[in-house]
Amino acid sequence: MTAQDYIRSYYAATANDQTRYPALEGTVKADVCVIGGGFSGVATALTMAERGRSVVLLEAKRIGWGASGRNGGQMIGGISGEATIKKQLGAAGAKLVRDIRYRGHEIIESRIAKYGIACDLQYGWMEVAARPRHMNHMRAYVEDRIKDGDGGGLEIVEADQMPRVLGTSSYYGGYIDRRSGHLHPLNLVRGEANAAAQLGVQIFENSPAIKVHGGAKPWVETERGRVEAGSIVIGGEIFNRFGQPALKGLMLPAGSYIIATEPLTGSDTASVDPQNFAVADSNVVLDYYRMTPDRRMLFGGRCNYTNRDPADIAGTMRPRMIEVFPQLKDARVEFSWGGTIAIVVNRVPAIGRLEPNLYYLQGYSGHGVNATHIAAEIVSDAICGTTEQFDLFDRIKHTRLPLSDIAGNYMLALGMLYYRIRDLL
Repeated sequence: MTAQDYIRSYYAATANDQTRYPALEGTVKADVCVIGGGFSGVATALTMAERGRSVVLLEAKRIGWGASGRNGGQMIGGISGEATIKKQLGAAGAKLVRDIRYRGHEIIESRIAKYGIACDLQYGWMEVAARPRHMNHMRAYVEDRIKDGDGGGLEIVEADQMPRVLGTSSYYGGYIDRRSGHLHPLNLVRGEANAAAQLGVQIFENSPAIKVHGGAKPWVETERGRVEAGSIVIGGEIFNRFGQPALKGLMLPAGSYIIATEPLTGSDTASVDPQNFAVADSNVVLDYYRMTPDRRMLFGGRCNYTNRDPADIAGTMRPRMIEVFPQLKDARVEFSWGGTIAIVVNRVPAIGRLEPNLYYLQGYSGHGVNATHIAAEIVSDAICGTTEQFDLFDRIKHTRLPLSDIAGNYMLALGMLYYRIRDLL
């Protein structure tokens, strides 16, 4: 593998794995066929292999080529849409949210230790208040977590305490979650893929699925091959592909973009993030950032929701970085990249069954590092006969956008413009 196989990102330039996997040729059989070589698919494949199942994994391009290998690398507790889960499912939903909050972390931590995956895991994550009113919500959230006995590692930071945490005057406080953190996502997903291969998973790259069929005898066709399996798992954002009406209008692609500076030196830059937190602000159209092990600032977030990449990502993102951290005005941007993430309208990850033996997990709305591993375990449990958590997610009522295939992104852009105006008020 060379960095040129992927988009030119900081992650591709610092990938520590050289493994290539062949394209599928001919017909193969397995207990489970997983479509998608991002976190959802790889985590599912590895989970099923650890349980003794034979697995085939199909990836259209390269392992970690999409959002799993390009994201901000923030390992955040919980999943998106928790309030919706509690509202729709009541006490069962509240228990589900609590039970799975850090489950993805536990899976990732155990695999890093078990398989020796080097992916720069560091602890400490912070949500910062972009507006004074946002602190009220954060205080209430932390207080509720403490009352519920789940507040270990949480800490409120008031406005006057912020200088010891971040070298910026842009925020009105925030809260720290020391159980969450950040890592190198491409090295994690490729490390998990190698672990899966060592356990016997047959991984095929450059093998996009063309047709998918569930039922009593599931199968998947690629350009030059076919997989016959007992169960099929669609892992990752397929949007409206494969003609599955149950997924139509459920989620839409949104652009997310990141820049990485040169390695930072000097006293001014040392004050940027002295405790090495991953940070996200409290706006709906948010900024997120963190430092890399070689002291680069990775700064991403607010750009556009029209699914049209900006002509100059660095030129678009750098002014916002300097607005937050003026001391970085002379820092040169060495990498800039982007891609799409799947935004689910109600923000709850989409986990369910399309046909007998045809499962899907996707739509993490920016919380993918943790949530993908949770979802992979839930779907794996269902395939193995334990369906309690799977059934709860399957009960969630999702909102679907009409005409999503024609005007979906324009509707999403209008919606996000509304939230951007709200953020500014």
